[in-house]
Amino acid sequence: MEDPGAQRTDFSRSTRNYREPSPQGGQPGGGEMLVKITRIDCHVLLDPGMDVRATSSAQDDLVVEIHTDEGLVGIGESDLNPWIARACIEAPGTHAMGLGLREMLIGQDPLQVEAHWERLYVGSAMNGRRGAVIHALGALDIALHDLRGKALGRPCHALLGASRPDPVVPYASLQPDVSDFDAYLVSVVEWAREAKRVGFRAAKLEITPAGPYAHKGLRAPYERMREPIAAVRDAVGSEFTIMVDVQYAFPDAETCLKTIRGWDEYGVYFLETPLPSDDLAGYARVSREQPIPIAAGEWLATRFEFLELMERGRVRVVQPDVGRVGGLTEARRVCGLAAQRGLTIVPHAWKTGISIAAAAHLATVTPNCAFIEFLPAELCESALRRDLVRRGPRMVDGVISLPDAPGLGIELDRDALVRFEETAARAAR
Repeated sequence: MEDPGAQRTDFSRSTRNYREPSPQGGQPGGGEMLVKITRIDCHVLLDPGMDVRATSSAQDDLVVEIHTDEGLVGIGESDLNPWIARACIEAPGTHAMGLGLREMLIGQDPLQVEAHWERLYVGSAMNGRRGAVIHALGALDIALHDLRGKALGRPCHALLGASRPDPVVPYASLQPDVSDFDAYLVSVVEWAREAKRVGFRAAKLEITPAGPYAHKGLRAPYERMREPIAAVRDAVGSEFTIMVDVQYAFPDAETCLKTIRGWDEYGVYFLETPLPSDDLAGYARVSREQPIPIAAGEWLATRFEFLELMERGRVRVVQPDVGRVGGLTEARRVCGLAAQRGLTIVPHAWKTGISIAAAAHLATVTPNCAFIEFLPAELCESALRRDLVRRGPRMVDGVISLPDAPGLGIELDRDALVRFEETAARAAR
């Protein structure tokens, strides 16, 4: 397999003469299509029930819409503070490698998606390279993939690569909206039973009664973190897959190893983000000294950070968030690097149906993707997450059914978009 990190684009050629690219991203072939980007809209959205104490970034959103002179619109989103994301996109540039993302796209052919990724990355290098600018770039990249699919009348996955033979399997992320550990224990068991009832074959337990990311100030001793795992396993049976996300709860590898000793008895599929993201030596130690596969990567930007996580952190489950990592273009590269190392992909997707759709299309062309994160409306606490997308991927018989519609195959609820945008505008005043 070609090293995805070696991919580069020659920008000296015109981007106005589009010919459909091959699924492998090689030389284009086919007919000519003339189209250009005329406008980029950035929608800052906020859930009316937003609570700053909640460990959930599903309470706000940055949705981008890329418009063309042909009347087509591509939709994308990313997982970061939406006011910061909007500034990253709309800010004007001041020099050749400090350009604004929007100004680099206006007037361009939107269908040269992979070429635009390189152009945006290089043109914003002194502002970005990692962090918020790459996360914002990811929203634009998702929208460009959606737009290309709509222009060609094909779903995104058909333009990303060959579909794998087995279906995409979702798991439910379960984070009850409570601030007392005993109430949490009861609630997470009920949610797990409900997830199994509606057809899920797997669920992830968000267990964070400690650390900087404790949900709504939920506090309990480390030793109690075992209780919900045992209770849920007893409730759902041995055939149901359980993952555990402790959301950076442990300050160091020693504390983590002491706390999770024996958790493998419950058949935990992976343990997500036990340590701070930058503690790569700690991740390597935890991966080495106990049997549960360690998963991480939800916050990372670009394949370069993921290479560090894989090589130095020694994680066994790689979790790119499609928006944060830099969009579908960069997520595909991360998946390729993980495949070369025999590692499993499980994308992070904690926003709306836009991100879920992007992750589902990615998984469809990624043989080493075991699950995707997915939450149906009946398990959503966030109105923003529940109401924004009217049409998108569905779970049927425990697997994801992708729509045949072009692009991402989603449709926004325009009334909901306006409602959440107005909420954000009031909050900013």
